[in-house]
Amino acid sequence: FWNVYRPGCLEHYVLHCYRSNPGFIPELSLVLEKDGEILAHVMFAWSEILVDTGEHLRMMTFGPISVRPDMQRKGLGKMLLDYALERARQMGAGCIAMCGNIQFYGKCGFVTATSKGIRYADDPDGDAPYFLIKELTPGFLDGIRGSYRDPEAYFVNEADADEFDKQFPPKEKKVLPGQLG
Repeated sequence: FWNVYRPGCLEHYVLHCYRSNPGFIPELSLVLEKDGEILAHVMFAWSEILVDTGEHLRMMTFGPISVRPDMQRKGLGKMLLDYALERARQMGAGCIAMCGNIQFYGKCGFVTATSKGIRYADDPDGDAPYFLIKELTPGFLDGIRGSYRDPEAYFVNEADADEFDKQFPPKEKKVLPGQLG
């Protein structure tokens, strides 16, 4: 993620912090490895949809998911995610929501969340085409209308992340075309 979406990145720090959060699901913090080398990783967390009736519908979210740069575009991310989604289903998750690119995640069965009646709370007036959802239990979202907000633990302090990064070899933060901001 370094310099992909922004100068530097925060995903590694989110993961570091999330491991001590009660919503973290250790059974779904998975790595794909070969010959003792980590090729890919994904983590899941419990989250919820605030149903328009005022109820809270428990479900899961995932991310970050990462594949080592030299191993990308070989199907490893999809393989890991498909495996993790099946495990999430076995653990009782009726659906999974996340932000991502439909070009990739559509191959794993994700659709835009608005097509299932779920709004992204941080973009209530938009259609949020990057906010995606997948029912793991068919019909889980039938009749449900509501909104989703990323778990609070996904939001970290950038200064704390910079301090955390001091324990690793320095990397240059670059402003590059295509970054979100």
